Amino acid sequence: MKIGVVCYPTYGGSGVIATELGKALAKKGHEVHFITYQEPVRLDSFSENIFYHEVAALDYPLFRYQPYESALASKIVDVARFEKLDIIHVHYAIPHASAALMARSILKGKGFHLPFVTTLHGTDITLVGKDPGYKPVVEYSINQSNGITSVSQSLKDDTYANFSIEREIEVIPNFIDFSRFKKTDKEHFKKAICPNGEKLLMHVSNFRKVKRVEDVLQMFELVSKKVPSKLLLVGDGPERMNMEILCRKISNCENVRFLGKQDAIEDLLAIADLFVLPSETESFGLAALEAMACEVPVISSNAGGLPEINIQGKTGFMSNVGDFTDMAKNAVYILEDEKRLNEFKKNAFAQAKTFDINNILPQYESYYNQVIKASRPVGSAV
Repeated sequence: MKIGVVCYPTYGGSGVIATELGKALAKKGHEVHFITYQEPVRLDSFSENIFYHEVAALDYPLFRYQPYESALASKIVDVARFEKLDIIHVHYAIPHASAALMARSILKGKGFHLPFVTTLHGTDITLVGKDPGYKPVVEYSINQSNGITSVSQSLKDDTYANFSIEREIEVIPNFIDFSRFKKTDKEHFKKAICPNGEKLLMHVSNFRKVKRVEDVLQMFELVSKKVPSKLLLVGDGPERMNMEILCRKISNCENVRFLGKQDAIEDLLAIADLFVLPSETESFGLAALEAMACEVPVISSNAGGLPEINIQGKTGFMSNVGDFTDMAKNAVYILEDEKRLNEFKKNAFAQAKTFDINNILPQYESYYNQVIKASRPVGSAV
């Protein structure tokens, strides 16, 4: 197949999944064309089957904001016609679904058929998409998609609850590439951080309020009173300064390290004993899954799609949003017994294996073929 991929090229979960999916499809022999405003950050290796097409929005004094959606639609039209694409896969509804819809309409007038699949990732539905300024367009674009997928059952349910969706949504979960995310021997690195054999807790996020990073610090303070521990906070964002201020107020801030944004997350996960994700909402919880692939148990909230990943009492524990006391109790339970900790690590890895990209990729391939077949104009050649 010749597949167009539209995504945000940044570190966000939707862009990461879109890029990794495209790379995996290319390895299978499909021709993949990325269409976005800059090269995706995870597009870090050459492949003869991967192509990148930059969207350039006109910077004209009349426009207060660049008309990116129009520029994107025009670029999709251009790439589809020249490369003879079979399908377009857009990740994150805003504004990609509406741009794909516009492009499909333009191409139809030129006698070119281009179906598109929209994958819903989270805040495009649960936050931004519900805004009155976007909701009518988002709802219409989703309904007009030739295929719709969501990354979790929870997000599918939220979509039906918040929008008048008349189409069936296919759940195809996020995935893990085990060639990258796996347990590796980094004990020398861990000894540098935990010289006295302390346990190592870790949190990764974009430090937004919805991630409730303050709960990580509150929880860690309780845990460290029972189990000698260190905490790594990976990422950056609007709550970073507030977190540093809060850290200085608690008694064990010397055991907390802010590492900022890191590319090689897998190297840090390789030395962690416990991963903490107390988010107010998570459409899927990719960061937790990456940790589990590296044999790290998870302490999380029970929000959104997390119960579809983190098995209570087996791969970790879940608590109600904001209940950092219960999270601390569960963390201590796992960490205080080495045999128990190893059992949780084993279970976390086994659960992560069910999300191996080699298991998920065929689901996307099958869905593409299904959409192409179902949307083919009557009387056209197979």
